[in-house]
Amino acid sequence: MKSYLTEFIGTFFLVLTVCLTAPTPNPLVPLAIGASLMIMVYMGGHISGGHYNPAVSLAAAIRGALPMGRLAPYWLAQLFGAVVAALAARYALGKPFACAPGDGVGAGQALLIEFLYTFALCLVVLNVATSKKTEGNSYYGLAIGFTIVVAAFAGGRISGGAFNPAVGLGPIFVNTLLAGGTLSNAWLYIVGPLLGGVVAALVFKVQEATSS
Repeated sequence: MKSYLTEFIGTFFLVLTVCLTAPTPNPLVPLAIGASLMIMVYMGGHISGGHYNPAVSLAAAIRGALPMGRLAPYWLAQLFGAVVAALAARYALGKPFACAPGDGVGAGQALLIEFLYTFALCLVVLNVATSKKTEGNSYYGLAIGFTIVVAAFAGGRISGGAFNPAVGLGPIFVNTLLAGGTLSNAWLYIVGPLLGGVVAALVFKVQEATSS
């Protein structure tokens, strides 16, 4: 239960930060989002693994760092945290927020960015937080958080910058339920990130098998 509670809390604060900062013109928004992930990873990494992302949990399960039987409960805790965070942000701002590709961006372009940077995130997580070769390091949270900083700066304006099904789906669901939004973009934030997690896990297995 403590792992699921930790995943709920970490995902809640990550998504809350996204919803409160992403609609603003502040150029440091990616830094705030990455820092929030870093902080929550340090908070809960020793308890749940500090995933806060269904794609990361999937990658960890394929890698063997998370029992497959715990994958669905992790996903439920993360998605619940995302929905509650989106509701809190809507109340605080007085309006909803939902991830969406940038103006003029096609679905294929957005999907590619979501896949690539989620792949990068999951591969970093697996190498710095699950590998025996880096066990006990103190930099894992910084590496994970700054992967999202880079992803948000480089790809956020293209895909909407979720790189996480919970970040994508929670706000979209609340926006659809309470503000007449649409679910049309939801699949981008499911397919792209989950595929990125799968490929990252497979690449990690190759890295572990060939490294000396």
